[in-house]
Amino acid sequence: MTDTAHRPAEIRPFRIEVAQTDLDDLRDRLARTRWPDELPGVGWSYGVALDDLQDLATYWRDGYDWRAWEARLNAHPQFTTEIDGEAIHFLHVRSPEPDAVPLLLTHGWPGSVVEFLHIIGPLTDPRAHGGDPADAFHVVAPALPGFGFSGPTRSAGWGFTRVARAWAELMRRLGYGRYVAQGGDMGGLISPWVGRVDPKHVLGVHVNALITLAGEDDWGAGEGSGEDDWGAGDGSGGEAGSDAGDWQERSGYAQIQSTRPQTLAYGLTDSPVGVLAWNLEWFVDYDPARTLQTTIDRDLILTNIAIYWLTATSGSSARLYKESTMEEWAPKGRSTVPTAVAVFPGDGTSRSIAERQHHLVRWTEYDRGGHFAALQAPDLLVDDIRAFVRDLR
Repeated sequence: MTDTAHRPAEIRPFRIEVAQTDLDDLRDRLARTRWPDELPGVGWSYGVALDDLQDLATYWRDGYDWRAWEARLNAHPQFTTEIDGEAIHFLHVRSPEPDAVPLLLTHGWPGSVVEFLHIIGPLTDPRAHGGDPADAFHVVAPALPGFGFSGPTRSAGWGFTRVARAWAELMRRLGYGRYVAQGGDMGGLISPWVGRVDPKHVLGVHVNALITLAGEDDWGAGEGSGEDDWGAGDGSGGEAGSDAGDWQERSGYAQIQSTRPQTLAYGLTDSPVGVLAWNLEWFVDYDPARTLQTTIDRDLILTNIAIYWLTATSGSSARLYKESTMEEWAPKGRSTVPTAVAVFPGDGTSRSIAERQHHLVRWTEYDRGGHFAALQAPDLLVDDIRAFVRDLR
């Protein structure tokens, strides 16, 4: 990978160039996987099913073409800059339309900037994609600190607000005085924080897969008790349902990443099948028939996961969970920035909590797509962003 030297305030062009020896090592490790046993007939009820994982690992080893996806990523202008002591990698795709609105896109875990490959074209050049040129955006899509080519982090304390301040500095550095912040999953938490730390410059906040946790000032407020709101609203890391029991079944990964990310890092950094299994759960629907959420192409899944593997950032990405405080997960007080929420199948977002924590001006529910809306329903997500920003102009 290029661009190993970073000087403060300097923005440097970047290209992804993974060494062939790293790809050969990956293929060799996949071929030598030591597989666990599995109870008969349990499917996905105990975690990722063995047959499914073996099939995907075989394809990763023998069929998946990293170089093709590397080239696809490199087709978009990429840069790095140092902010608050960390090297930040980002895509910056300017629209041909002179009046385009700057749009800051933030991914979540276990995602990456790969999530945005389907929407960058329609957002930046709607004229070329059958849309109205008045809906154009300049897109800035950074990799979260500690994730992929923005990692690993070199200092502790990279919680949501520190990331949000870094994003505000990035947009300032790029010369954007007014901009819209958008994100899903962790990006759906960080984007509203960008509005909170930089309200003079954030025109609006648009989120999907919004994680809503009841804070102390929410308990007993609104329609339900704090206990009910917590269960209904928690969609952390890819919730595919909306009840407390459902979340309890799936919350183990978050408990580990928020308490012992370093312990987890050893296995995920040493075993490609380990990181494949750990990340895969959130890219698939828990419904055994795979009918709730739209299926994600396996090449897109593997490209996201390959970035974690090739940059050895599974451990540093997990630190975001530990380094974000409870108040950052469940902010006190209400943001003043106009906020839109798009809800897709599998999201467990609580509208009552969202209304208490955000200046909610738009709420839209969709019957197709999923937690990774930019991959699973890119057309709906793009249309929702356009409609929201149209009303802000």
